[in-house]
Amino acid sequence: MASQNVLIAGEALVDMFPTTRGPLADVETFERRAGGAPANLAVAMTRLGTAPYLWTRLGSDPFGDHLADVLDRENVPDRFVEVDPDRKTAHTLVGDDPAADQSFVFYKEGTATMAMEPETVPDDVLADLEWVHFGGVMLCEEPARAAMFDLAERAQAAECTVSFDPNTRKDLWPDPAELEPTMRSALELADVVKTDREDLSILLEPVEDSIEAVAEKLTAYGPHTVLLTQGADGTYALATDDAPWGPAETDRPAFEVDALDTTGAGDAFTAGAITALLEGSSLADAIRFANAVGALTTTETGAMAPLPTREAVEELLKST
Repeated sequence: MASQNVLIAGEALVDMFPTTRGPLADVETFERRAGGAPANLAVAMTRLGTAPYLWTRLGSDPFGDHLADVLDRENVPDRFVEVDPDRKTAHTLVGDDPAADQSFVFYKEGTATMAMEPETVPDDVLADLEWVHFGGVMLCEEPARAAMFDLAERAQAAECTVSFDPNTRKDLWPDPAELEPTMRSALELADVVKTDREDLSILLEPVEDSIEAVAEKLTAYGPHTVLLTQGADGTYALATDDAPWGPAETDRPAFEVDALDTTGAGDAFTAGAITALLEGSSLADAIRFANAVGALTTTETGAMAPLPTREAVEELLKST
């Protein structure tokens, strides 16, 4: 396993998946599974061959114990996996209603998950890293928002590549009016943003813009590289002159697989992209690799369990 040169910051939580399909209000039983986009990303990168640090905060409760056991079993380094003695661990209900898009109901207020504090990761650790990634759920409320911005600012000062995966579900935000300015601030601190047309639509007018125009608009906020996932239509990526792997532009098709569940596919894609770019791949090759990682994750249910090994990804790449 490669040494730690990446830090992923954000939530590890428990996803509760219904055992039957239909509206969440009608579900009687659920299955517990480890989740949270940053935790998924950390596990995905570990399975691909590079175990990153994961900075997250768990409650001292059964959910927190379960997540700690999963992360340990997956060989994710625990140096920055904190345990809060006074708060509980967040969880999420994952909807599976064929009459509606997949829905998520978050239970996060007052939890250990959202109680991350600034300056937790020391400057001397950041000085030895190449890449730092943070996610949008942590920006919904304080003190987690301040913790993420503090990390990103110090990571930039340490000349790390900083990547960001937004999450703009308004139901996550106690004050939705803070959503747009917070996203602007996050993009200003990011070198790389992984998103889609819908997630940052609040910053993209008109919404009818071409995918190329969307990427151009996002680079204007600060990132030198924009990764725009398009589901079954693949991924478009744009890098400016400031990118270490650019300037470049690529539009890679999705891999055809028998998809069962898309939960966690975006996190898997991000893990593949970071892994490949750190290994020196071109932007086009990195997106192809990332698309393969994301595609394989959809072939089973759940966010973390289906994350593929490096060998499985290489096999898919060779077969197409």
